[in-house]
Amino acid sequence: MGNPNVGKSVIFSRLTGTSVTSSNYPGTTVEYIEGKMKWRGKIVRIIDVPGTYTLEPTNKAEEVAVDMLKDGDLIVNVVDATNLERNLNLTLQLLERKKPVIVVLNLWDEALHKGIEIDVEKLERYLGVPVIPTVATKGEGIKDLIARFSYREVVEREYGIREERWAAIGRIINEVQKLKHRHHSLLDVLEDISIKPVTGLPIAVIILYLSFMIIRFIGEGLISYVSEPFFEVIYRPLMTRLSVLAGSGGFLHDLFIGHLINGEIDFEQSFGLLTTGIYIPLASVVPYIIAFYFVLGLLEDTGYLPRLAVLVDNIMHKVGLHGFSIIPMILGLGCNVPAALSIRSLESKREKFIASTLMVIAIPCMAQTAMIVGLLGSYGGKYIGYVFVILGAVWITVGLFLNRLLPGFSSDLLLEVPPFRVPSIETVAKKLWMRISSFFREAIPFVLFGIIIVNLLYLSGIIEVLAAAIGPFLNVIFGLPEKAITALLMGFLRKDLAMGMLAPLNLTPKQLVVASTVLTVYFPCIATFSVLIRELGIINMFKSTLVMLISTILVGGFTNFAFRGDGLTMGGWLIIILVLLLIKRLPFKDYRFFKIS
Repeated sequence: MGNPNVGKSVIFSRLTGTSVTSSNYPGTTVEYIEGKMKWRGKIVRIIDVPGTYTLEPTNKAEEVAVDMLKDGDLIVNVVDATNLERNLNLTLQLLERKKPVIVVLNLWDEALHKGIEIDVEKLERYLGVPVIPTVATKGEGIKDLIARFSYREVVEREYGIREERWAAIGRIINEVQKLKHRHHSLLDVLEDISIKPVTGLPIAVIILYLSFMIIRFIGEGLISYVSEPFFEVIYRPLMTRLSVLAGSGGFLHDLFIGHLINGEIDFEQSFGLLTTGIYIPLASVVPYIIAFYFVLGLLEDTGYLPRLAVLVDNIMHKVGLHGFSIIPMILGLGCNVPAALSIRSLESKREKFIASTLMVIAIPCMAQTAMIVGLLGSYGGKYIGYVFVILGAVWITVGLFLNRLLPGFSSDLLLEVPPFRVPSIETVAKKLWMRISSFFREAIPFVLFGIIIVNLLYLSGIIEVLAAAIGPFLNVIFGLPEKAITALLMGFLRKDLAMGMLAPLNLTPKQLVVASTVLTVYFPCIATFSVLIRELGIINMFKSTLVMLISTILVGGFTNFAFRGDGLTMGGWLIIILVLLLIKRLPFKDYRFFKIS
């Protein structure tokens, strides 16, 4: 247990390696991680509970952390040695729970670099429990921690009410901690300028730009030198032989291999379970997912993401959120499912509703982004830019509207900003493995299921019936052909699969821009939808869905009528400006329908 950003997960990773599983706490969407290690000939369970500042919970994640206390044989309380005073608040509360506690003073090297000296022996005497200095990223002190796992003594301490507890912390700090003067290092200067708006915002733009350039470089490299050669040299001959054995036609052939294009298997257009169903996630999507989560791990472990949250706090308040809500938005660029799970850390149901709706409406996952780049890239980067400019305008417009429409207000940002740290490649690699494994468990089954559904709808003739019924509406409002109905239907299963289904339709660049925008806005994939139902509840999810559908019709229609080959017309820009001005003047009312319960 410990506060957020104290290296808790790094110590957990050192103890358990990669043999870990993530689970939702019963009755909630709050996630915790469990691992196993061998200790004295036994297999013991180690649980990394959600980070918390106090045992007086202020959100669902902290409630779960407190609730999990009753099951532990031993509490390993990870403390940030560079911020001992704040961390001891949780420590003293843990000691009052009459459970065996070991205190781990992590970031010991950073404390020394900052001129902070802590008398470990004195601290042990004051607390009455073992205190072990560690540098988790380097593995220092981990053996000392493991050696104390047999500790089972219970300290009988009562620190009284909150004011008395903080008074006790003050006395402890005065006795055990000394500060020495030191000159600012280059890292200190970077920490200072990265948090100030004047210098921090340009730095944020540069960092995010470089991050996505790195993602693109790694993703395209993996596709060019790993996935594409594998599918062309090894997998294609195997599927071609299987196609011949299956008779090059028939129900089973069409289901597993798909339709042959000019007598050959086309991995993007055949739509077979073993062809397109395997190719899209592995060859087109996974390379970008790997790249995204690698870069995200670096940003997390350097301590930059909390700084970004502080920088965008004022902007996020305009749409009814606070700065920490930027984290789900960034996670959504990788996969909407973990982004939906991370929304649980927001304090109010109003904020969860706004953040969830904005994330699923305007944040395409990396899988969908990869397909957008693949479909529009050949026509020029400007068309990719058009899609994201429109989505950015949708995010701002819908956010402003919901902030004015929904009763309540956004809470203040209470977030610790950790110092910059050198990330541990080992830790980044372990987190990358966990996230990729989770993606395979959650995404691949839906892609395969979607391929089966598409083939069954085609073979049964249902697609033709739906296209005839809804196609004219799509054509008039969105300017899309009737065949695009298949892609829109499959978007509910997997949006990257739906984007892939647009490839053989020979759409114009304008139609691809409209279709990409509509597919992003209109509905989350079924995996994200199921998570959000648990998080928001059925009634609130229905309200969010209503916002999505209305936005889809308005945004898709606007893009179709206001967009030309070279971009938005002057009339289109005027409409955007007028809408933003009208929303700013919208009077606040207690709209009962939109009250978030």
